[in-house]
Amino acid sequence: MKVRKAVIPAAGLGTRMLPATKTVPKEMLPLVDKPVIQYIIEEAVAAGIEDILIVTNRAKSAMDDYFDYYPELEDRLQRSGKEKELAEVKRSADLANIFYVRQKETKGLGHAIWRAKRFVGDEPFAVLLGDDIMKAQKPVIRQLIDAAEKYDRSCVGVQSVATEAISKYSSVKVSPLEERTFAVSDMNEKPTREQMLSNYAILGRYVLTPDIFPILETLEPGYGGEIQLTDGLKVLAHQDKMLAVDFEGRRYDTGNLKGFLEATVDFALEHPETGDWLRAFLKEKAAAL
Repeated sequence: MKVRKAVIPAAGLGTRMLPATKTVPKEMLPLVDKPVIQYIIEEAVAAGIEDILIVTNRAKSAMDDYFDYYPELEDRLQRSGKEKELAEVKRSADLANIFYVRQKETKGLGHAIWRAKRFVGDEPFAVLLGDDIMKAQKPVIRQLIDAAEKYDRSCVGVQSVATEAISKYSSVKVSPLEERTFAVSDMNEKPTREQMLSNYAILGRYVLTPDIFPILETLEPGYGGEIQLTDGLKVLAHQDKMLAVDFEGRRYDTGNLKGFLEATVDFALEHPETGDWLRAFLKEKAAAL
């Protein structure tokens, strides 16, 4: 089992970030000096992924343009002697082999993943949600890939969340295999406190085998009237063995305003051009409160 491909579902309407996302894809909102989706692609590339498919919709052509060359801009930067800016502009186009497919109807995450069937073929593949940025010493998706390749199984990334928060996520039923790695026997989508299977919630990273595609193809709509990936994974977990990795790292949900602002502050504090200034600015603001 060798994972070489990744799928990034990015076809959502961004309703949690309106009105900013009315005309700008939420994945293209700037997080300090790069769009959100670039951080996710950089994580995949750092994990050894070679080919990446972005699942988009008709309103998200800005992503296609961003990861392409821009000869007029590059020429202007070169003639102006702005070598640093030129290198950054070209780097975004050279990050990986990036492909696109549209989710022509808004039918849920499971349907978006099913749209990747031809791209994936008969290979295992990684899934990185377009909302979730991970800050970790070892790329979070690499942590999952290592476990999936070791055990030759599908794998989901999890962390423990508070009981009162589990209804926002998918809860998994687990039994320990080794440190931070579990066998998964069941899961459910956005459970109530009484329905939850554990405090371990799936958080935005997956490694899946192509066995998921025939399941998704015949899956009935679930929560919210959409094809839920969790429902497909539940079937897969019942059919075959599945893993969960309690990954090491900090997850930011940039699909909502508070998570986006948390990520902006943390990443800006670490940025060489903004860190010292922002630290002093925040101290000044805090002192004035």
